[in-house]
Amino acid sequence: MSSFVLGFQDIDKTKLMVVGGKGANLGEFSRIEGIRVPDGFCITTEAFKRIIGETPAINELLDQLSLLKVEDRDKIGELSGEIRRVIEGTAIPEDIHEDITRSLSGLGEKNAYAVRSSATAEDLPTASFAGQQDTYLNIIGKEAILKHISKCWASLYTGRAVIYRLQNGFDHRKVQLSVVVQKMVFPQAAGILFTADPVTSNRKVLSIDAGFGLGEALVSGLVNADIYKVRNGKVIDKKISTKKLAIYALKDGGTKEQELPPEQQNRQVLTDEQILQLERVGRKIEEHFGRPQDIEWCLADDTFYIVQSRPITALYPIPEADDQENHVYVSVGHQQMMTDPMKPLGMSIFRLTSFGPRFKAGGRLFVDVTPMLASPDSREILLDTMGQHDPLIKDALMTIIERGDFIKPLPNDKKEQSPSKSNKGMLSSGFPTQIENNSTIVSDLIKSSQTSIEELKQNIQTKSGSALFDFILEDIQELKNILFDPQSSGVFMAAMDASSWINEKMNKWLGEKSVADTLSQSVPNNITSEMGLALLDVADVIRPYPEIIDYLQHVKDDNFLEELVKFAGGQGARDAIYAYLNKYGMRCAGEIDITKTRWSEKPTALVPMILSNIKNFEPNVGHRKFEQGRQEALKKEQELLDRLKQLPDGEQKAKETKRMIDLIRNFIGYREYPKYGMINRYFVYKQALLKEAQQLLQANVIHEKEDIYYLTFEELRQVVRTNKLDYQIVSKRKDEYKLYEKLTPPRVITSDGEIIAGEYKRENLPAAAIVGLSVSSGVIEGRARVILNMEDAELEDGDILVTSFTDPSWSPLFVSIKGLVAEVGGLMTHGAVIAREYGLPAVVGVENATKLINDGQRIRVHGTEGYVEIL
Repeated sequence: MSSFVLGFQDIDKTKLMVVGGKGANLGEFSRIEGIRVPDGFCITTEAFKRIIGETPAINELLDQLSLLKVEDRDKIGELSGEIRRVIEGTAIPEDIHEDITRSLSGLGEKNAYAVRSSATAEDLPTASFAGQQDTYLNIIGKEAILKHISKCWASLYTGRAVIYRLQNGFDHRKVQLSVVVQKMVFPQAAGILFTADPVTSNRKVLSIDAGFGLGEALVSGLVNADIYKVRNGKVIDKKISTKKLAIYALKDGGTKEQELPPEQQNRQVLTDEQILQLERVGRKIEEHFGRPQDIEWCLADDTFYIVQSRPITALYPIPEADDQENHVYVSVGHQQMMTDPMKPLGMSIFRLTSFGPRFKAGGRLFVDVTPMLASPDSREILLDTMGQHDPLIKDALMTIIERGDFIKPLPNDKKEQSPSKSNKGMLSSGFPTQIENNSTIVSDLIKSSQTSIEELKQNIQTKSGSALFDFILEDIQELKNILFDPQSSGVFMAAMDASSWINEKMNKWLGEKSVADTLSQSVPNNITSEMGLALLDVADVIRPYPEIIDYLQHVKDDNFLEELVKFAGGQGARDAIYAYLNKYGMRCAGEIDITKTRWSEKPTALVPMILSNIKNFEPNVGHRKFEQGRQEALKKEQELLDRLKQLPDGEQKAKETKRMIDLIRNFIGYREYPKYGMINRYFVYKQALLKEAQQLLQANVIHEKEDIYYLTFEELRQVVRTNKLDYQIVSKRKDEYKLYEKLTPPRVITSDGEIIAGEYKRENLPAAAIVGLSVSSGVIEGRARVILNMEDAELEDGDILVTSFTDPSWSPLFVSIKGLVAEVGGLMTHGAVIAREYGLPAVVGVENATKLINDGQRIRVHGTEGYVEIL
């Protein structure tokens, strides 16, 4: 064989860069025993490179194409069309022409062929490129085949293929094209086989789409397929569709659509026996490639032929267990309001800070709740806690429990004594809620935390090298003691229990819903809501100085603070921002990942919010807002107590209620403090570790300081100790991280890979309601601002924030908004707590809110009932 043409028998996965993804896979599975592949050959990328290289006009057009962005659609269409015309008009060089003709003669020139594109960047684990290049079926005769080979080469430059490469960061010049020429099979049926269920991601359920005739009718969406689901040699589900059309090959070449006779339209395409035969073929191919596959098959003369197989790229990875038992994993990110992937250093430090094992998958952390679901006692506590955190997780867990066969219950004599310490981070019940109602408890806890952080800042200064790592590990123990201190947890648990009591009793006694929301407004000691109000004070300092405002509107550089002193009022402005950063600068979006950029590291992140506060508010509004909320809460308290006293046994009811209100007012604000203390410590660790990174950079061990983020804490300790690093680890993890960013983490996933989505069970809602969880009462209408990145927040006073998740760093935006809609969250998550404190109607846990609601639409948020309407 020449360097321009290779037969399938000469191809395996090592030839990816020569024959592209499709070609390499065809070569691979034509070697698997018992798998039938129609015979054929590949025209290698060498031929394509030669065509491109010897045509100067193409190179000039490619130079122009490389300067374009996804948005330049018209220009992309124009240039890519020109490139295709040039390629299709270029004669195939004589030596390549001869090689193709020789291979065709060997297979039979009179046969019909499929001519298919195979790019070097397709069917990859990270990007499938499915449907990006062209395929031509039933091509007969040498001249027609040669013409369609040129058409395949040209199809690398269709508008959609160019845009897909731009979106996925592939260089146009680095993607090469091979062409597969394969004997046509004339099937009675064809379709697609997924070795993992594409809807639920369950790896044990195989899914088959089947239609009559050629598979093109299914791929192009002309007909609905039959869908069969198979598990362990049993057909477990069938959906037989009405199939009015099929595409068949014509005798003289080409294909045509044909209407099926009525008696065939509702017939099952494959018999049950054929379905199970196809399952065995699919599992064999999956085993060969070592991961779930998306396989194109056709059935001719009672034989299954495989014409393509590629990895299923959209599946969420399964957390790794060390046994074959069934496991149920719950997302940590959905409870921590941070569903983005974490870099290895951030993940390893967060794991050190948690109790018990945390399992990694797709750059996120999961908790194995199987042991808790197996015992009736701990199951009840878990469901109760998840109901507070995220009702969709609770509903998904209920779905698994109701199946009855997935989790083995513990025998009665082995009933778990109490929720294990390993899940302490998950469970809230079990902490003492009988706590003295004394507001000095909170100020003592805060003082003790601050003292501890000041000591840490002093002591870490003297540590470096291995000693620094030992010191951080010791301090993490101190952090854990603070985070899980029973008195600390008891304080906010008492407030949460009091809130539930108030809501339940006031509804029962007075017919009022969600009363605790009003009573929680403007409570003392809430470090997170204070952060939003404090930024209003910073705006007050800057507001009188138009020159500074103008300067801030154009700053790009994080050294802007030093320049401020040049302006009138600049010294005061700089001092105000520094004072703010001193108290809150360790915060940022996704702050549980130590590698995320903090406000102190990138103060420009605060500028849009400061400018927005100057534009939207009058001076001294922070204090007025706080006082207004406080008065509303006090007024509500008085009104409730007066009404209760009118009831039978009213004095006693009022007395109990007053005690609960005091618990809420004294203690609920502290709910946010432990996390603030943790993030404070994280930033101290980070600054110390970055000093070590600076040393590694100077010693040329790493290429940039941020490389340390792609090592675990233990790996980094080894690198610091030895001054040696296999840099490929960093490169590989950077690529993995880019892949993880594209994945959507599930709330609940099983060891079968099945993603179980919970749902809200509610009646009597408007037909078009977008349902979520009510976390802060009230009804509000306004303009939706869909914001995924805090730095893009351009808010007008009275906008409604729609986002994927909010952690404490989003609080400064809450002063400008009228309501909140978030995809992730529960009753006691940060966004909900702050929304209640500011008196903002809020609905969270709204699946796909940022896709269902468009930026700028008018919406109505029903905070009390827990749904959103698009107006």
